[in-house]
Amino acid sequence: MSTAIASDLRAIPCTLMRGGTSRGPFFLESDLPADPAARDRVLLAAMGSPDRRQIDGLGGAHPLTSKVGIVRPGTTPGVDLDFLFAQLQPDSDQVDVTPNCGNMLAAVLPFALERGLLPLREGTTTARVLTLNTGMQCDVTVQTPGARLQYAGDARIDGVPGTAAPITIAFLDTAGSVCAGLLPTGRVRDTIVADGAGHGGIDVTCIDNGMPMVLMRARDLGRSGYETVAELNADAALKARLEALRLAAGRLMGLGDVAAKSYPKMCLLAPPLAGGAVATRCFIPHVCHDAIGVLAAVTVATACVLAGSVADGIARVAPGDTKTVSVEHPTGEFSVELGLAADDPQRVERAALLRTARPIMRGEVLIPDHTNEGR
Repeated sequence: MSTAIASDLRAIPCTLMRGGTSRGPFFLESDLPADPAARDRVLLAAMGSPDRRQIDGLGGAHPLTSKVGIVRPGTTPGVDLDFLFAQLQPDSDQVDVTPNCGNMLAAVLPFALERGLLPLREGTTTARVLTLNTGMQCDVTVQTPGARLQYAGDARIDGVPGTAAPITIAFLDTAGSVCAGLLPTGRVRDTIVADGAGHGGIDVTCIDNGMPMVLMRARDLGRSGYETVAELNADAALKARLEALRLAAGRLMGLGDVAAKSYPKMCLLAPPLAGGAVATRCFIPHVCHDAIGVLAAVTVATACVLAGSVADGIARVAPGDTKTVSVEHPTGEFSVELGLAADDPQRVERAALLRTARPIMRGEVLIPDHTNEGR
């Protein structure tokens, strides 16, 4: 067994986890500096940001692989685990802890069990998790036959190769996760004029059911909504217009200046192609997503059941108080189960979904010893 030598590098315990279609290191809060500024410097050094390739850290040169999870035992009655999500960007020195991430959320309970924060139960183990970013709570359940954490299984999620054990997430209250409410403008549809290039107004639905998002019909932007990720990422004119719309929508949604923020996400909608409810192309917020985020899928699915939204007339959703909404994305689909209030078919009471997760590597990340001093 090798022994670490003395050096000017600092070792911090972490576990590299895949959560859904995202990936990043998970830390115990107690292993990081308590001061947020010092903590953020450590996270930037660990991920290798800012650098487009993140060559000097754990980051994967993409927003989906530039994420961090921080976990501690719950500090609120009835809550088992507290989770702080941090979104980093390859070429930015910003650490954003304001949004949620449902994909990384799927890895919280497996990480906590790996680190001994909770006991394993026979059959399945469920924990209530509080996402500190927005105050959102959910119940996460993992497979633990024989009180042994199981990662292998038959569950398949698009965007991840192979199969794995299912992890179920039941959200307790996602409406208005960052904004003041589900419909932060107070309307199910708005018209935004956001540039000086002679474009007319664009109809949008500004909505937050776990993730602040601006939804619009792809055809209103002169696109089909079925373009490849590569085509959309190379579409400079579209991306410039989306950013102008995003900045305007941010103010309309009560979020202020969102230029340096990772939200709201922008999403193009089109009629489904593969038997789902709606086709999507999401930007997070400047790069087209290969799939769709967990809470983005919940938010899009919610718009699909709201009369008058931009999804109305595009989405194909079966009748009933419980609806399974299949959200198509560039690499497959993401199904969300929505429970509607009996007295108000426009109010979503429950959202549940399935993810998978696993640890990729356990160990220590090494960062320059002077990181804490801010150099």
